[in-house]
Amino acid sequence: MRRARWYNNGKDRQGAENKGMSFNRIRKIPTAEEIKKELPLAADIALIKQRRDDELRAVFRGADSRFVLVIGPCSADSEEPVLEYIGRLAKVQQRVADVLLLVPRIYTNKPRTTGEGYKGMVHQPDPEKAADLSAGIKAIRRLHIKALTEFGMPAADEMLYPENFAYLSDVLGYHAVGARSVENQLHRLTASGVDAPVGMKNPTSGDISVMLNAIYAAQLPHRFIYSGWGGGGPGNPYAHAVLRGAVDSNGHCLPNYHFETLIGLAQAYRDMGLANPAIVVDTNHANSQKRFEEQPRIAHEVLHSRRYDSTLTKMVKGLMIESYLLPGRQEIGGNARGCSITDPCLGWEETERLILDIAERV
Repeated sequence: MRRARWYNNGKDRQGAENKGMSFNRIRKIPTAEEIKKELPLAADIALIKQRRDDELRAVFRGADSRFVLVIGPCSADSEEPVLEYIGRLAKVQQRVADVLLLVPRIYTNKPRTTGEGYKGMVHQPDPEKAADLSAGIKAIRRLHIKALTEFGMPAADEMLYPENFAYLSDVLGYHAVGARSVENQLHRLTASGVDAPVGMKNPTSGDISVMLNAIYAAQLPHRFIYSGWGGGGPGNPYAHAVLRGAVDSNGHCLPNYHFETLIGLAQAYRDMGLANPAIVVDTNHANSQKRFEEQPRIAHEVLHSRRYDSTLTKMVKGLMIESYLLPGRQEIGGNARGCSITDPCLGWEETERLILDIAERV
C-alpha cells in the first residue's frame, strides 16, 4: 500500500514528529478556549443551567422522584427545526414539571457502523455540503446555547469524540457514551471528569459486564492525557446504565428492556456497590429493532415493570426516546422539514401523547 505523507496546505512537511504519520493536515481547529470566547454563555443563562443541572443530579441521586426523558431527534441536522422541536418540548415540560424532567436531545456527533454516511453537525453543519469541522464546532455550540437561552433547557449529546466535550462542557446537561464507545478507555476516563450525569450504554454485543465496568471506571478518579494536558477526573458518581438492546452474531436484535433484565441489572448494581444506581432504557435502536413506532409500547412495558417492583421504582430513572417534528426518516436532500436523516423517529403528535401518557403512569 502506498503511504501518504503528512501535509500542511498541500506542501510536504518534514520532521521527526511526523515520521510514520499518514494524515492530511488540512486546517487547524480553534481551541475550546477560543471557541468559548467567541461564543460565550451569558452569566444569567449559566445560572439557569446550574439550577437545571442540580435538578437532574438530584434525580440520579435519589433526592428527586421525577422521571427523566432524554428525548428528541436521532441527529440534530438543522438548527431551525431542532429549536422548534425544543420549543414545543419546553411547553410540554411546563405541563408535566411535577412528575417529569425533560432533557432534549441535541445529538451532533453520529457514529457510523461502516464509517460511511452523515457524521453529524460537528462534521457537516449543512448535511448537503462538504465537511467543515471548524464551522461545525461553532454551529453545535451555537445550537446548544440557543436551546439554553431561548428555552432554559440544557440538552443531551453523545460523547462520540471525547476531546469535543471541551467545546460544550459549560452548556451540556447530560452525556451519553454509545454502544461502540463504552469499552474505550478514553471515554471512561473522560467521563470521570464530567460533573453531569453520563449514561453508559451496553455494547452492541449486549454484554452487561462491559457496561458495568465502564460505570465503575467512570466513578473512580483517574490521571490521563486530555487535549494536550496531563490532568485527571475526580470520578463521576452520576455515571449510570443505559440499556439499548443488543445484536447477535447473525444480526438479530435482542431487546433488554424486559422485567427479567431490569431485575438482573439491579442485582448486579448491588453486587458491585456502585454509587447512585440508576437505569435508563433506550426505547429505540436494538430494543425496538429500529421500528420507531414501537417506542410507546416499550415505554409502557418499562413503566409497568417499574410499578410492579419497588426496587425498579427507585432504580429505573428514565427513558431515551427518539422523536422529531415529523415521523419516520428521509434521505439527505429531502424537503420534509423536521424529519430525521438518520434513524427514523416518532413524530411530534405521537410524542406529545406519549409524554403526557408517561406523566400519568409514573
